Amino acid sequence: MKIRAAQSEDLDAIAALLAENELPASDVTPDMLRDFAVAEDAHWSVVGSVGLERFGAEALLRSLAVANPERSAGLGSKLLAHAKHMALTSGVSELWLLTTTAADFFRRAGYLAVARASAPTELQTSTHFAQLCPNTAVCMRKRL
Repeated sequence: MKIRAAQSEDLDAIAALLAENELPASDVTPDMLRDFAVAEDAHWSVVGSVGLERFGAEALLRSLAVANPERSAGLGSKLLAHAKHMALTSGVSELWLLTTTAADFFRRAGYLAVARASAPTELQTSTHFAQLCPNTAVCMRKRL
């Protein structure tokens, strides 16, 4: 597997991957891809994605998804580590996320469940946070 920066031509593959994983994709735009990475298999097919939506020193971890055939091989953890590196090199000191299915995965990676209302206002008013993720999603945070 190769993890690389996402490019505009990856948008359709990312959207399909997010749909396969029942994750929101309607607000993922070509401009947003500058803070996304993808994993490619040996045939150059996109089999994983992860992104950041930055708000100063905080960022929303977005769109961590792995294609079904590639699950349980550690790719999700590799993509999460890559996102952390992207965050650190861009001056982000705190990562936030919302999840409906992977709280245990993120907990094992050091994320803490927190009250959704404790998130910075900028994150709370983002489309992803305010409109696309259900109120039942677990809100999690990690200081870097």
